[in-house]
This record gives sequence, C-alpha cells and structure tokens, in this order.
Amino acid sequence: MATALRVLARGRVAAKACVSSQQVRFLNLHEYQAKQLMADNGINVQRFVTVDVADEAEGAAQSLRDTKPCKEFVMKAQIFAGGRGKGTFENGFKGGVQLSTDPAEIGAMAKQMLGYKLVTKQTPPDGVLVQKLTVAEALDIERETYFAILMDRDSNGPVMVGSPDGGVDIEEVAESNPDSILKVPVDIAEGIQDAQVDKMATHLQFEGEQKASAMTQMKQLYDLFLKIDSTQVEINPFAVTPDGQVVCFDAKIGFDDNAFFRQKEIFEQADTSEDDPREVAAGALGLNYIGMDGNIGCLVNGAGLAMATMDIIKLYGGEPANFLDCGGGVTPEGVTAAFKIISSDPQVKAILVNIFGGIVNCATVANGIVTACKEIGLELPLVVRLEGTNVDAAKQILADSGLPIISADDLDDAAQKAVATMA
Repeated sequence: MATALRVLARGRVAAKACVSSQQVRFLNLHEYQAKQLMADNGINVQRFVTVDVADEAEGAAQSLRDTKPCKEFVMKAQIFAGGRGKGTFENGFKGGVQLSTDPAEIGAMAKQMLGYKLVTKQTPPDGVLVQKLTVAEALDIERETYFAILMDRDSNGPVMVGSPDGGVDIEEVAESNPDSILKVPVDIAEGIQDAQVDKMATHLQFEGEQKASAMTQMKQLYDLFLKIDSTQVEINPFAVTPDGQVVCFDAKIGFDDNAFFRQKEIFEQADTSEDDPREVAAGALGLNYIGMDGNIGCLVNGAGLAMATMDIIKLYGGEPANFLDCGGGVTPEGVTAAFKIISSDPQVKAILVNIFGGIVNCATVANGIVTACKEIGLELPLVVRLEGTNVDAAKQILADSGLPIISADDLDDAAQKAVATMA
C-alpha cells in the first residue's frame, strides 16, 4: 500500500522533484478542466459554468437555476494552490470558495475575486492572480469516500485505491487508519473486471442503487484513465448526496507527458500563468530549466552531468542558481536562448558552462557561447569547461573571440573558478 501512496504523492510533486534528460511537460489541469473531461465522458460531476469576467458570474448562476432547480451555488477561484476556502484576497476579501443562494450576490462576490491575487498556505507570499472562477450547483454531501486510479511500478500497471474515509488527504488516512485503504491492481491487458469493481465498491460501503452507480463510474473513470494516457485520476471526495446521487466532487488528473504527441488537445489547455516564466520559456525551446536560489548559473548537457555540476559547485562553497540541461541536440540558437534565460535571473552573478561533447559538438556550443555573449552583451563572469568531440576547435573559437571567457581544464577547476568569481 505504501508504494501506491508514494506514487500518488510523486504525481503531485513531480514538476519539482523529477529531472529528466528529455524536456518534460508536467501538465497541471485546473479543477474545472478536470471536471469537464469527466463530464464529457459521462461521469457525474456538479453542473458548473466557468467565467473569466466578473459581470458574467450572476448570469452563470441564473442559467444553472433556469436549467434545473438549484437551491444554492458554490463559486471557486481557479488556481492550482490548495487551501482556497481559507485564503484571503489582496483586497481583503476572505475566501476563495463562496456559497450563496442569490445569483446577484454571486455576481457581487465575483467582482471581489476576479483580477485579484489570492493568498493561501500554498501560494507564494504575495498570492496568485485569479483569472477564472467556476460557478456550480452546490450539493450537500451525506457521505464522503476516496477513490483513485494510478500507475504503480510494483504492480506494473494501473491500481485502484479506495477508502471509505474521504474528504481528507489520503496520506493522513494512510497514517491514521491504514487498514481503511484498499489497493486493487488491474491487469492492463485484461482490463478492469466486474469482480474488482464490486470489491472496491463494497469496501467503500456503497449499497443498492448507489453501489451500481459507483461501479459504473469507476469503470468510466478507468476508461478515461486509459483514453487520456493518465498516470493518476484521483477523486476526493467520491461522495453521496442526501438524495442518493454518487458524485465526483473534486478531481486531480495527472498525465503521462510522453503521450503529448497524441494528447495535444489536452496539453494545449495548460495554464502556465502560475509557472516560473523562465521555465515556460525554456520548455518552449526544448530546454530543461528549474530555477533555484543560488547565484551561479549553470548550462550543462545531460541531466546527470547537470546534477554533478550543481553538487560540485556546492562542494566548493558556491550555490547553483538553476538546473539547465540543454540536451544532446543543442544548437547555437539554443545556447543563446539558454544564456538569455540564465542571465535574466537577477540573482545570477556568474555563469558556468560544463559540456561533455559526445553527441554534442563542442564547436557548436563554442559558437553559440560567442554569439550569445555578443548578442546579449554579457557582463557576468563566464567560466567554460568543454570536453569531447571537436574540443580543440571549440577552445580555439573561444580563444579567438576576444571575450573575457575563463577556461577550465576539468569540472573541479571549473567549479573552483566559478566560485572564486564570487569573492
């Protein structure tokens, strides 16, 4: 069970915890996007409307009521951070989740939410700008359960995970009541079986018509999981309303980034407005970039070498400012773009280039370095260590450039020289 939960946790923090030798797209979908995916595939979710203009919120609420009787509405700020309900907007308005029975009040509150930053325990100190709201039919919840489908390495395929204790973090349940969590591996070749779904629904304490509805939706969620190349579909809570409906109230969906080529429509929904703009720019160029807190910028080819470079900078008393892997297909244009991204960080006081030319031609990198330095007028100290294919030609290109480039013989020498520029 612990392994499946670790996989679940990894899915949530992968964007910061995983580093790959290929550019990856750690796609996050907003709540409304995940719910729309489910609704489009026949899965029960609350009726909702998404708005990005405050004046549309009242009309959205009224349209829900006109379509079907609706006693109360719930309006939610669409940001990636948790704790929205207890958050505070920069204008003093409290709560990124609001309830009301009056469409006019929904409209008035929307004007206090859209276009303002919301601060929660999970946002940066200055908050995150709210650009979209969902206005949904508010449903009472009689009982909450937890249900998820995720990829589990130990099981070599999908696993259903469920607990009758829903509405709270599953990690907390795993610590306080691990016996309540059921894990059911699914043979991806055979597909999900009725007996497996029945076992899970029984564990979640569904009975009668509710059990039949829950089983149907579990199968639909599994079909969606496969259809969209997901790594995780988490429903929390997977709940029952007082009138007996089984509804997916909230969802987190993770994606296999290697399936980008066949899930382009989904990946095009990516909202990068909350991401580091440097990471977004790097991703568009096929570069792996992760910003850090140090002052020595790094440009390296290969994830392993990049990690080693950061380690040795710290060994000699420095602090890396970033992870940047330019990959094996680096071009002079890519090097120039990488220099622009690195030098845009005001914390960076020096740059260390560490290239091992196997697939990469060192001369190509050297030409890129010279072009970049001249194009952006680089004034920061620059230490360059090159080794491998065409290294002698590359070193000659740097020497002939007339630029104040500090050459290094090996990685130790490069790190020490980069740190020395901080003195």
